[in-house]
Amino acid sequence: MRYFLLILTCMLLVAPSVKADEFKSSAGNLNVSVVVSGLENPWSLAFLPDGRILVTERPGRMRLVSDGVLSKPLSGLPEIFVQGQGGLLDVIVDPKSSERPVIYFSFSEEENGKAGTAVARAELNGEKLENVKVIFRQLPKVTGKNHWGSRLVLSGDGNIFITLGERFDYSKQAQKLDNHLGKVIRVRTDGSIPADNPFVGVEGAMPEIWSYGHRNVQGAALEPATGRLWTVEHGPMGGDELNITEAGVNYGWPEVSYGSHYNGVPIPDNHAERGFREPFYYWNPSIATSGLIFYTADGFPKWKGNVFVGAMAAKMLVRLTISDGKVTGEERLLQELGERIRDVRQGPDGWIYLLTDNKNGRLLRIEASENAN
Repeated sequence: MRYFLLILTCMLLVAPSVKADEFKSSAGNLNVSVVVSGLENPWSLAFLPDGRILVTERPGRMRLVSDGVLSKPLSGLPEIFVQGQGGLLDVIVDPKSSERPVIYFSFSEEENGKAGTAVARAELNGEKLENVKVIFRQLPKVTGKNHWGSRLVLSGDGNIFITLGERFDYSKQAQKLDNHLGKVIRVRTDGSIPADNPFVGVEGAMPEIWSYGHRNVQGAALEPATGRLWTVEHGPMGGDELNITEAGVNYGWPEVSYGSHYNGVPIPDNHAERGFREPFYYWNPSIATSGLIFYTADGFPKWKGNVFVGAMAAKMLVRLTISDGKVTGEERLLQELGERIRDVRQGPDGWIYLLTDNKNGRLLRIEASENAN
């Protein structure tokens, strides 16, 4: 009974009564409603155990959403470097925490005119963050405004994956193991290094590196059945990738890609021939991927087990079906909405939640209409 009341409370908190618009899909019509608006370039959302929603805004604010009401900015954030694509980025909640939820968030951090991605741990107490501690800093810090990466994923073994961009002008560093640029990192939640990381004990390599040869990973999720990490990353002109991101693997950037340089010069795409991992799937032209989930709920029975990816440049939500180790179908949803989709999450109520990346960004909820199946 107690468990039922907790679920009911969560559903009431995240599902206020709002007007919905309908959009067509393979599962019938979808009702898309606005949970809250007035967010400035929101970047990430996370559900608290009591059903409230944390939302980050890239200009350096974190807020709470409760019953469709947006809180004032939370206090206690560290100083955040806000330029270009940088600012306050991802946020996740430790599911084992309750009364004082433990959260992890990523942000751009400046020092002596240079900057990099950092990750901090904090406790949420009312509308303030307490006991804030930085557990990871991208090294080296460099100049520039773009490609911070920055999705965070907690794994069941008590570790946290951190995706990091190659900071745009430093793409060649993605192939080197003596830095964090263009890497996926794996550390414990206190920032220490797991003993089974692939480069522990390798001379000249940073032991926190999990995988390398990435451009700008902005979506990441664990596959429910296997616990494997999947990511989506931005290509240049074309070549956005979906990858199973495995320990010690080199994904090839900037040596190979299914896209072209911004000046139009093609990039070689002979991944396997040169010892790099082929992408599991790619988009050409680019859709600008951001946000990734495996859908596991019962709200859309036809879509259970499917992958959903947000698209910013293409302004849509992408649904992928996967079978026998390959993508077997792609459905492009909500194109009529015309919104840059920055984040995609599955809510505790079983519906899908989106953030739109605009100066007047919105938190949206996708539900099945009566004729959906």
